[in-house]
Amino acid sequence: MRARLLVFPIKGRNWCFSRSVDKTTIPTTSSSTAPLTLKDLWKKIISSTGSLQNNAEIVVDFASDKMNTAWENLEKAPEGTVKSRVHGVGLKLLSRVKPSEILFKSISKDVTRVDITYPASFHPRIVRRRLRLVALRGSIVHRRYFYASLTLLPFSCALSVLPLPNVPFFWVLFRVYSHWRALQGSERLLALVSDCSWSRSSLISEKTGINFGNTTTSQVPWDLQPSEELGKLLVGIKEDDGLSNCALSKICLQYHLDMTNVLKYKTSL
Repeated sequence: MRARLLVFPIKGRNWCFSRSVDKTTIPTTSSSTAPLTLKDLWKKIISSTGSLQNNAEIVVDFASDKMNTAWENLEKAPEGTVKSRVHGVGLKLLSRVKPSEILFKSISKDVTRVDITYPASFHPRIVRRRLRLVALRGSIVHRRYFYASLTLLPFSCALSVLPLPNVPFFWVLFRVYSHWRALQGSERLLALVSDCSWSRSSLISEKTGINFGNTTTSQVPWDLQPSEELGKLLVGIKEDDGLSNCALSKICLQYHLDMTNVLKYKTSL
């Protein structure tokens, strides 16, 4: 599967790295493939002949399905109830999630190639280098926070004795899941945009059997696509204020980006 990434400066040294949202090409994960109960989860792990990594994916899918179901129930709760207030707190916490984390989580194991769109005035080597550094930094940060969140999970679970909804437990559980997905995505993105032969050899598609071990130009797992149109939209960029919201809105509309996530890059440090 191909993923289209958009790379452009947004304010000062801040660059935006975002994936185009195309619902026709992004497969939807069916909740029916995930185990429904802990008993089903245990049976699936026992019957699985895969590696520890595959078993971890089964557990993550199970937890993700349960968290999505719980979140949907909170979203449907009547206004003024405790569940509605918990949902409001959750929205505020989610607004603090960094946009790079959302990018990494969108790079699933099914992605075997990335199309990188960038302003035509920029050197392609610099663009790919910046993307590679972002992926490398993400793999380090999310590995660290994954283990930290995993350590906090037992302590937050102890709060379940209180007569109130255990919001800290579910938030820490979500962060464990989110950092795990971001870690997997950042490592895969790093392998996709790297020159190392060892990283390409690891990119073997389970569906097509394509091996990227060959170092020929026609088989590199990235495609740099300079865009004159994107460069024109960046003409009015200012060093202090960055791109105007009007220009960002046009870019998001043209390339199918999430405006909320793109704006986070403008204010991030």
